[in-house]
Amino acid sequence: MSDLRGFLQELESSSQLIHVGEELSVEYEISSVLKAFDGGKVVYFDAVTGFSNSVVGGVCGTRERIYRAINAEPGEFHKRLDRAIKKPETAVVVSDGPVMEYLEKPQLSHIPILTHYAGDPAPYITSAVIHARTSDGDSQNASIHRLQVLDDDHLAIRIVPRHLYRLCQIATEEGKTSLDVSISLGLHPALLLAAASPAPYRTSEFDVANTLLRGTLKLIQCPHVDAYAPASAELVLEGRILLDREVLEGPFVDLTTTFDVQRNQRPIEIVGGMRRRDYLYQALLPAGTEHVLLMGMPQEVRVLEYTRNVNPTIKAVNMTVGGRGWLHCVVSFDKFSEGDGKNVLMAIFAANPSIKHAFVVDSDIDVYDMEQVEWALATRFRGDRDLLVIPNVRVSSLDPTSDQELGVGCKVGFDATRSLSKPKAKFEKATIPLSERVAKVLAKYGLDLG
Repeated sequence: MSDLRGFLQELESSSQLIHVGEELSVEYEISSVLKAFDGGKVVYFDAVTGFSNSVVGGVCGTRERIYRAINAEPGEFHKRLDRAIKKPETAVVVSDGPVMEYLEKPQLSHIPILTHYAGDPAPYITSAVIHARTSDGDSQNASIHRLQVLDDDHLAIRIVPRHLYRLCQIATEEGKTSLDVSISLGLHPALLLAAASPAPYRTSEFDVANTLLRGTLKLIQCPHVDAYAPASAELVLEGRILLDREVLEGPFVDLTTTFDVQRNQRPIEIVGGMRRRDYLYQALLPAGTEHVLLMGMPQEVRVLEYTRNVNPTIKAVNMTVGGRGWLHCVVSFDKFSEGDGKNVLMAIFAANPSIKHAFVVDSDIDVYDMEQVEWALATRFRGDRDLLVIPNVRVSSLDPTSDQELGVGCKVGFDATRSLSKPKAKFEKATIPLSERVAKVLAKYGLDLG
């Protein structure tokens, strides 16, 4: 299925979803529960104070659920996403869909938008996919942006210098004062994954999602703006980015679990909308595991491509949860010569300029097991020889240690691979022979040391 409801039904049947029946507020209470279950089960809030609609959160909160969403085994995920980005299949545009059950311009205060953290200036929409295109239809983009509620008819959108930013520039150069957008909420995880992917300019992320969903995604043309939206969405807001105005946006709790700085950003005027009769509001906890995975996992595809151009033996890559899916990256590979580690480190930094700390390890280290990665640092890394420091370079604006206005900071690479000048056995863990009799004993206690 290519809609959120079908995916949730699958999760409920496999006990990965829990219902909270107690009535909770959109101000801090729902986010508190999402935080408590972070990285665990999907949480479905049946009763929301002041609203008739239910809220769901944590849908993409584990790697396993994201794999499941695109029907991929863990070892197939990067290949599936890479193919979808490079060879997307065009999604079909239809004339009707579930989201068109009610056509009406909503008041934002009538939508159960969450206020997540103490210090938030307003409620924030955090799980919406925004679609826009050029007037000639040659270029389009679907991406995820945080949206701050300003009043019943206006949002502030944070736009970083990437594809949507470019579309805004093109519209300005054409003499326009606004850019039409659709804001889609309540989507299948494959749509969120595609919208977060590093697809090149002019590639439609909706087409990437359609490929991940094996050709089942249907789009509709919005009635009030020149933009597409998924026909199976729960709720769609139709809006216009006002290119000749700015408003103060933030502060917002971003990936680092710290407040990002305030900036002048563009406002969006809501001019229309459509929804299912009993639409489900999809929440995403800022700085939660769901946020981290959606930011980090698509970037792993890009890191794999860049590093494999330097060393063909690259085994695995992990944009780590502890590094917030954005600032730390671990790559494993087989080393041929002593210089290979630093070459791979430089390729990691080239793949994603936001990466702050990169770690390279031998292929016997599981990059998803940070205890193993730390063990490699402890036993195979020597600071005076294996450290790569790059000062005064572009980094993520989310890094609180950087100059967040200029986006300048420092990158550090750690080459935690074995030195080839010493015997390989010097760096290997000792083992204990395991007899069949001991294996049977351990199996009785649910243990497996094999």
